[in-house]
Amino acid sequence: MLGFGDIALILLGVIAFAALSRRLETSMVTLPMVFAAFGWLIGQGGAELVPMHAEHEIIHTIAEITLILVLFADASRVDLRALRSHYAIPARMLLVGMPLTILLGTLLAHWVTPDASWAVALLVAAILTPTDAALGQTVVTSPAIPPRLRQGINVESGLNDGLALPVVMIAAIISAQGTGTVVEGVPDNVVVFALMQVVLGPLAGVVIGYLFARMLDAAINARFITTPFQGIYFLATAFLAFVAAELAGGNGLIAAFVGGLVFGHTLRSSTTFISEFMEGEGQLLTMFTFLIFGAVMVPLGIEHVTWKTVVLAIAYLSVIRVLPVWLSLAGSGLSSYEKIFLGWFGPRGLASILFALLILERFAIPGGDEILSCVVLTVMLSIVLHGVSANPMAGRFAQRTGLARPSSENP
Repeated sequence: MLGFGDIALILLGVIAFAALSRRLETSMVTLPMVFAAFGWLIGQGGAELVPMHAEHEIIHTIAEITLILVLFADASRVDLRALRSHYAIPARMLLVGMPLTILLGTLLAHWVTPDASWAVALLVAAILTPTDAALGQTVVTSPAIPPRLRQGINVESGLNDGLALPVVMIAAIISAQGTGTVVEGVPDNVVVFALMQVVLGPLAGVVIGYLFARMLDAAINARFITTPFQGIYFLATAFLAFVAAELAGGNGLIAAFVGGLVFGHTLRSSTTFISEFMEGEGQLLTMFTFLIFGAVMVPLGIEHVTWKTVVLAIAYLSVIRVLPVWLSLAGSGLSSYEKIFLGWFGPRGLASILFALLILERFAIPGGDEILSCVVLTVMLSIVLHGVSANPMAGRFAQRTGLARPSSENP
C-alpha cells in the first residue's frame, strides 16, 4: 500500500504539471509523456514506491473508466454537419483501413514469431490496432488542421476501439482453447457473439444518448438542474450507455461513443459543461492511468523485451498503420501529405492498455509476457513519437493556411 509520503509525492507531481500546463500545451511535452515517465521514476523502474502486486486490477479499472469518458465526451463534441460532408474519410479508414491493418499486423506477427499460432498473431494485431487521439491532442483541436482531417481522426479513434474488441475477444478465446484450457463464460457461437457486440452496442448508445439528452434539455429549461450537476449527469449517462450495452450483450465501448454522438447532437442546450468536466476530472483520470502504466506496466514490459517485440512495436506504429490508411484513402482527393498525416496519427494508448490487461487477466494466452511487452513498448514509443510530432505537424498546416501556430493561451 502507498504511504502518505508516497501519496504526497504523487500529488506534488500533479500540482507541478497543473501549474505549468499552459506552457506545456504549446510544447512537445504532453501529459502522457510526463506521467508515464513520472510513474516509472517512482515505480518499479526507479524508487519502487508503487507496489507491483495487485496493480493490474487498479490500472484496468482506471483505464476503462477513462476510456468510457473520453469516448463519450469526444463523440458528443463531433460536428455532425462537418462529418456528413466528410464522412468518407473515417468510413474508409474504418471499413477498409482497419481490416487491412489487422490483416497486415497478423501476417507480420506470425512471420516474426512463427512458433506462435495464427490466433495469437491475430490477437496481438487486434490489440494494437485501436488508436487514441488523446495522445496527439493538438491534432484534434488545432483550427489550422482541416476539419475533415480532425473529424476523421476523432471518429476513427472513437469507433475503432469498440470494433476491435470482438476481434480481440474471438482471437483470445481461440488462443486459450488451443492450449486445452477451459474458458468459463465463453459463448458457444463466437460469430453470434461478435454480431451482438456490434449491433446491440450502438443500439444501446442511440437509446441512452437520445433519451437522456432530451431529459437534460427538459431539466435545464425547467431550471431543475444546477450547472455543476450537469457534469455529474453527463458522467452518469456515459457509464449508463456502457452498462446498458453490456447488460444487453452488446459492446459497451461502441455504446459509449455512439451514445456520446447522439447525446451531443440531440442536446439543444449548451454542451460547454462537457468540455469543462473533461478538462478537470477527465484529465485527472488520464494522469493516474499513465502514472500507473509507467510505474507498473513499463517495467514489466521492459523486463520481457526482445528483438521481436521491438520490431513489432516499430512496425505497428509505422508501415502497418500508414500503408493500410494510405490504401484506404486512394481516390479520396486527399494530398499525399494529408494521407501520411492521417496514417501517422494513429497513436496507441488507453484502448491497447485496457485490452491487454482484460485479455491477459481472463485467459491463459501462450506467450502472455511477450504480448504484454509488445503492447507496452508500442504504447511507450507512441507516447513519445506522437507527442513530439503533434505540434510540428499541426504547425505545417498552420503555415499552409496562414494561421498562427495553435495555442491555448489567452492574451
